[in-house]
Amino acid sequence: MAVTLAELVARFGGELVGDGTRTVSQVAPLDRATSEEIGFVSQGKYLTQLADTRAGAVILPVDARDATDLPRILTANPYLYFARVSALLNPPLRPHTGIHASAVVAPDAVVAADACIAAGAVIGSNAHIGARSVIEANCVVGDGARVGEDCVLHANVTLSHRCEVGDRAILHSGCVVGSDGFGFAPNEGRWEKIPQIGRVLIGDDVEVGACTTIDRGALEDTVIEEGVKLDNLIQVAHNVHIGAHTVIAGCTGIAGSAKIGRNCMIGGAAMIIGHIEIADGTRISTNTLITKSLPKAGSYTATMPFSEHETWQKNAVHMRNLDKLVNRIKQLEKRLNELESKS
Repeated sequence: MAVTLAELVARFGGELVGDGTRTVSQVAPLDRATSEEIGFVSQGKYLTQLADTRAGAVILPVDARDATDLPRILTANPYLYFARVSALLNPPLRPHTGIHASAVVAPDAVVAADACIAAGAVIGSNAHIGARSVIEANCVVGDGARVGEDCVLHANVTLSHRCEVGDRAILHSGCVVGSDGFGFAPNEGRWEKIPQIGRVLIGDDVEVGACTTIDRGALEDTVIEEGVKLDNLIQVAHNVHIGAHTVIAGCTGIAGSAKIGRNCMIGGAAMIIGHIEIADGTRISTNTLITKSLPKAGSYTATMPFSEHETWQKNAVHMRNLDKLVNRIKQLEKRLNELESKS
């Protein structure tokens, strides 16, 4: 599709400067944009790229009004505005409604008439698929599971028995929701499996990345509240509770019964141990290991910068002996103060 800048401003707001009849059909980075595409600048340090761009129009911060002569839309949040324009120009493909001949749907499953069940999908007994939801090829929706309205389960997603997904959720390929939690009881050198009888409850507007795993609860439910965004390759263990609108980057691991607050931001490859609580609005840097509760919101970082291996080994030895070194420094400071007082 193609839209004019005036139409974009009418839909999304912002201030139009220049030719409102200029038409754009796609978004693009400034260095590759053509005259039929619109670019954006969200930070002042990138404004120099405007001199060489061939974009037909740009989205700029309000204070960059005079940074170019190109037709432009001024807005307080160019990145968000760009995202909305991109979504408008690139609507998701909508497959045909109905149930594919090779899908297997239990007789007592409830599938909305305008839902799509693609080839090879399996819908279990007493499962519910909401209006306009898309279940792509080879997905499995287990017995008693529920998928809300306007959801998309991309190919090869598994939603296990009795687990529930709210409205407008997106589950990317290969993610598994409702696998058994890691629960075993020791018995004379062996391990006996503990039945995992809870569920996974996913709220509205949640997005779960490819190959992410969310384990069902051991006794209570694992809960992912509304608006949460989970990246690829995340492990969410049993009984974890993630508060609304929290965003978590890839390869993060969250151990059992951890409770993460609302509006948190967690960087990639962070590790969070079990049975702790993290306050609303907390930020955790990439590769950070959280070993105790964080009752106060803030930004937390704990990582050793990389270095050559031999140097890293030496630094690791020093880290191991920090307590001894601190005590020695205190003793030396005390002795120095005694000597200075006698002089």
